[in-house]
Order: sequence, then structure tokens, then C-alpha cells
Amino acid sequence: MSQQTSTAPEEAAGGRDVFLVSNSVDELGGVTTWSHQMARLFTDRGHRVHVIGIAPVAEEIRQQLPEELPYATTTLYDAHPPAARRLHGIKGRLNAPERRRQAARRAKMRVKAEVLSGLLRAARPGAVVIVTQVWAMEWVALADTKGCTVIGMSHESFEASQKSTRGNRVRRYYTEVDRMLVLTPEDADLWIRSGMENVSSMPNPLPFMPGSPAPRTEKVVASVGRLAFEKGVDLLLDAWADACPQHPDWVLRIYGAGVEEATLRAHAAELGVEDSVQWMGSTSDVLGALGGASVFAQASRAEGFPITLLEAMAAGLPVAAFDCAPGVREIVRHGEDGLLARLGNTMELAGQLDRLMANRELRERLGDSAFRHVQRYSSADITDRWEELFSFLER
Repeated sequence: MSQQTSTAPEEAAGGRDVFLVSNSVDELGGVTTWSHQMARLFTDRGHRVHVIGIAPVAEEIRQQLPEELPYATTTLYDAHPPAARRLHGIKGRLNAPERRRQAARRAKMRVKAEVLSGLLRAARPGAVVIVTQVWAMEWVALADTKGCTVIGMSHESFEASQKSTRGNRVRRYYTEVDRMLVLTPEDADLWIRSGMENVSSMPNPLPFMPGSPAPRTEKVVASVGRLAFEKGVDLLLDAWADACPQHPDWVLRIYGAGVEEATLRAHAAELGVEDSVQWMGSTSDVLGALGGASVFAQASRAEGFPITLLEAMAAGLPVAAFDCAPGVREIVRHGEDGLLARLGNTMELAGQLDRLMANRELRERLGDSAFRHVQRYSSADITDRWEELFSFLER
């Protein structure tokens, strides 16, 4: 293996060996946050956990992890492997340089898969391999997983998978795993109806649960997430441009970093809202950031089971969001603990923001309801569900 970023403490007397395999161990985004949260929860239950990433990521999209972790982490490659390309038709088959490049890529994949095999062979009986992303599954599929329970996950909605190459890759690589997990019963049903027979659902757990809601005294709308196309920050700015003239004493505070930041700042300037938008950068204190807001906004084009919505509702903030996936409408009960708008309808989202900014009583009612309702995703309850699944699949 090319990189060992930390080593687990002394092996617990009981528990299982649990391997969490992702594209990367430290890429900015919800999958990484989820992986390390579950790694800690499993470690606290006495399991020996190993978080494995296929490749490193560029510095600008790297998540800052604590220097000391209570579990091992490994990255298989020193540099990102070359992308796979399809060879189309006769010209593709006659493209000797590309064929040699792909053969070299496959050979390197087998070498790295053998490193992974070595880690799995050293595991105790009852080991579980949880593959969080289907790209990472390409290496797990080449590895020796004999004696291990293999669980493949999709952290996006069924619809989002079908709009990309991931839908076909899920069918190719997850058909034979012991269980494929998606984030909502609605998505599980869609996968089953499409021909996958080994599917069930598992929601994300709450990252934290404060003892009381945020004070909701500041005239701040907060947004938290990567500054990337799928997160729809450009759409949020469009909605903000419609809503903010009626509320000149409010600000939109955007927490996050990413490759689109310069473009988004320019878009805010074009809309004439740069004075009411605050660019906060990434934060390691999400709860603190949310505690300084009174409303949470999300304008994602696609989501799975968004952790940021869980975080906002755990902080007691009323949510205005696009209804972009089953996970969103399972978390947010429209009119009870948040307000939803049709995907891409920025005028409708602006209207929901306007309602929340204009009505303190509505903010208080929805925020308190959000704080109560979201506790159904407590980390203890979700970890119990994982433990039950491990036992069921082992039988």
C-alpha cells in the first residue's frame, strides 16, 4: 500500500473487523463525513475499523481530518489513477497506444486490489466490507473478499444514478454483493423494480444532537456545502436575489469551499447581491455556524440523504430547500418542520425564504418541530440498525 495515514489502537477484545472503502478517505463531501462518523460509531461499539480510500485528492477539495484517529486509514494509490476510457468501434480497437494504457491501468488495479486482499485476509471471522461508492467497488470486486460480508452503498437518489454512468455501474458491480443499501425506502423500491433484488435502505445518522435549538435571533440565512454544480449555489443566489430586496437587513451566509467559488462570486456580483452575501469558507464548527443563523437554505440539484439538512434541523433551524430527492422529502415534512420548493424553481424557493424571513412565529414553530422530528435519526438508533444488519447477513 502506498499511504498509511494512521494506525488503529490496540485491538478490542470483541467486535468485528469493519472496512469502510470509499473513493478517498478525505475528500470534501457528505460521503467522507458519513464514513468517518460511522467509523467512530463502530469503534465506540468495540469494532476494529479500517477506512480505506482508493486515491488521494487535490488539496483544494481535501477535508481536514484530526491528526489522531481511533481507527486505521489507508490510501491505495500515491496519485489518482488514469481514467478508464471506452474503446469504440474499429478505430478504438486499433488504437494501440490507448489499449496499452488501459492494459497498464488494469494491471495496476490488480496490484492495488491485492493490497486490499491482504488487509481483508488478515481480518477476523465475521468481517464486514462496506463499499460507500461504486467506483471504489471496482477494486473491491478484484480483491479476495472470501469470508467477508460485502455491502455496497449508493449515497445518491435512484434518479440521480440513472442520469449518470453510475446507474449501469451499480447494476454491474452491486448485483452480487450481500446487500445493496440506499438511503430511503422509496429509492430501494425503485431499484427493486428496476431488477435489483438485494436492495434495502439505511438512512444517515445525525452528526450531532444539541440539547436545545439555536436561539434563531440573527437575521441570517445559512447554507452549508461544497461549492460545486450539483449543490446548486448558483440557484440559491438566484432565489436570494428575488427574496432579499424585501428583507434588506438579512444576509445570506454561505459556508463551503470548492472549484466554483470564483464563478459563484461573480454570479452574485452580476445579480447585485454581493453586499448581502457573506462567503465564509469551510468550517469545522458546523453547529456553531448554524447557531448564528435563523433559517437554513439548500438549493441542490441532486442529493441522497443530505447530512446538511440533518445538521440544520438538529440545530433547530427551519429549512427552505428544493425537493430534489426522496431523501429530502423523507427528512423534511413540508409545512411541519420546513418548506420545500419544486426542483429548479428559484422563484418558489425565494417565496419560501421570504415566508421564513418575514414571519418569526413561523420560524419558531417549524424550527422547534425540526428539532424534535430529526431525533428519529439519532446515531444510537442508526448504529443499532447496522448491528442488526451485520448479524442478519452473517446467518
